Amino acid sequence: MPVTKFTKWVGSPLDGLSLEDLLDELSDLFLESGFNFNPGGTGTTQDMEALRQAIIEKLVEMGRIPESMLEEWLTDRSSEESQKLDALVSEIIRRMVEDGWLKTENPREMGPGDGEGYEDDPAHSPQFQLTDKSIDFLGFRLLRHLLGSLGRSSLGHHETAHLSTGVEAYQVSKEYEFGDTLNLDISATLMRTVGREGLGGSLNLEYSDLMVQQTEYQSSCATVLLLDTSHSMILYGEDRFTPAKRVALALSHLIRTQYPGDSLRLVLFHDSAEEVPMKQLARVVVGPYHTNTREGLRLARRILMSEKKDMRQIIMITDGKPSAMTLPNGKIYKSAFGLDPMILEETYKEVAICRKSGILINTFMLASDRSLVEFVKKVTEICRGKAYFTNAVDLGQYILMDYMRKKTQTIH
Repeated sequence: MPVTKFTKWVGSPLDGLSLEDLLDELSDLFLESGFNFNPGGTGTTQDMEALRQAIIEKLVEMGRIPESMLEEWLTDRSSEESQKLDALVSEIIRRMVEDGWLKTENPREMGPGDGEGYEDDPAHSPQFQLTDKSIDFLGFRLLRHLLGSLGRSSLGHHETAHLSTGVEAYQVSKEYEFGDTLNLDISATLMRTVGREGLGGSLNLEYSDLMVQQTEYQSSCATVLLLDTSHSMILYGEDRFTPAKRVALALSHLIRTQYPGDSLRLVLFHDSAEEVPMKQLARVVVGPYHTNTREGLRLARRILMSEKKDMRQIIMITDGKPSAMTLPNGKIYKSAFGLDPMILEETYKEVAICRKSGILINTFMLASDRSLVEFVKKVTEICRGKAYFTNAVDLGQYILMDYMRKKTQTIH
């Protein structure tokens, strides 16, 4: 007769582990904004060893392994328990790579014996990068977290006081005018014809009988997110740049999924300014830079003027005073002490040009120094935009509320 042999089931810390939840928990590591001397304000691939330690720490926080295993792993990597933990983490990383959350990179040059036996093992590759899939996922999770704190469960399009003719019916019909979309309201058109001719015989439809349905007019908006990557964004024991990156990811996901007619571009400003693809946002770090606000605004204006949208706006996130400007000869003039009158004057001139170009500037200030507040107030006065004096915790809520509600207000 057939015999079935049973063995004792041994649970694993990986049982029921959601890679999505783990990815969300590791967002602090992925969006690290640490000081880096890399020119241009963009970071390199991240160290795999840092990822391994972060995963172990999260497994401890999630109650999947005891804290004693982490302590032993940190003190004695050769012990049996540490090797088992290394194998466990390697399996997690392998899954993340296979599922498309991460991609690994081997260095171009390795010394003798370096990486021996690891050529085909992504879990032991020295460096890793986030994929587009993981960046999009983090944007979704960050947006959900921020909207949860706002108490918002659903999103719509930008509302205006205007109506247009289109596909979706909205409110009452109107008489057809030349240039309207011929979205006929059949019932209203026939009623006008019947009212004019009566019910006897055939109906002769005339131009004046035509009635079209109205739709809610939904404006399109071009936005440049202007991020300060100067050194001050991570000074004084507070990282103000990582929250800004989180907001950028959430805003990018919001626009892509809820406002597909809108556009979002990313510009970094420091000693100079440059546009960075949104997919590179997770790799952006601050650097040993001054703050060239004028150059950032000028590049943002050029980008927005190439966009054919109803509205154009700049969302500027900064915590420092303008301390640099680009001279006509291309050289960078820097002044680290106080508010330099020449830099201020040129910055205000660029703000005025933005206003004449129909570009709205909303400034989110992550500092409360009196001189900086006066600078932001002056910018707001010139461009008739809005100023938000906030902190790293509230930054995301204020930016999303501003984008969705489009209300003119100043928050102190």
